[in-house]
Amino acid sequence: ATDIIARAAAIELTKTLGQPVTVDNRAGAGGNLGSEMAAKYPPDGYTMVMSASSLHGITPFLYTKLNYDPNKDLVPVIVFASFANVLVLNQGVKANSVKELIALAKAESGKLTCASSGSGSTIHMSCEMFKHMLGLDITHIPYKGSGPAVTDLIGGQVNMMFDNIPSAISHIRSGKLRALATTGPRRAVALPDLPTIVESGVPGYESTAWFGLAMPAGTPKEIIARMNADGQKAARTPEFIKRMVDLGYEIIGGTPEQMAAMIQDEIRRWGPIVKASGAKVD
Repeated sequence: ATDIIARAAAIELTKTLGQPVTVDNRAGAGGNLGSEMAAKYPPDGYTMVMSASSLHGITPFLYTKLNYDPNKDLVPVIVFASFANVLVLNQGVKANSVKELIALAKAESGKLTCASSGSGSTIHMSCEMFKHMLGLDITHIPYKGSGPAVTDLIGGQVNMMFDNIPSAISHIRSGKLRALATTGPRRAVALPDLPTIVESGVPGYESTAWFGLAMPAGTPKEIIARMNADGQKAARTPEFIKRMVDLGYEIIGGTPEQMAAMIQDEIRRWGPIVKASGAKVD
């Protein structure tokens, strides 16, 4: 998901900046490898990182040893897009609604399994929030990425998953997975017929992910302002909007201050959930 947005944004930023914007993939450690590298580059305006909400709201509580602080060593520029997750089941699970799934989880306590793309991901924490708010005993099964998790979910090795909409949508449309609800504050544009989890009887539940540009701390304010302005233009182009909407994303935009406020929201939302889950990564 990060790579898709980064490449779509790079195409548009190349036009608005008048010079090439190159995407350098540095995957690993939940995005921390690439983000730490970007944070340690000179703050001269030539290095950016496509940062995820999980990096700011989950990472500080999950990782016991980090060589940088994503909320101090990076400064916000603009949030490009967001998406909700979607609660999907293997077709063999006998539940056709969130209420039926809750009843099943209570009747078969400890027997249901919930897959994720890895410990600490928003996919994982969406499940932990669901368990925590409802007092359910569901076993978390982490995978090395969303792809193998979805494969096992379709195959019946695991029961359920709170997958990213862009990852799950084709399997929902093909009937390989049964979708029950989305995790955002309102219905997802890409899946308008699905209720939210709040609508399904879990008040206060909300789990979304967003992606935005950040730059090394110390980058001059005028550069941040310039990059935000160019980012706003990029996010409004028809090509970028179509690419994002087709894949289930929602365009955000906004100012650096608005991104900073969104980071604080993520910290407040995920800190208690990560602590309650007991998940730690060294």
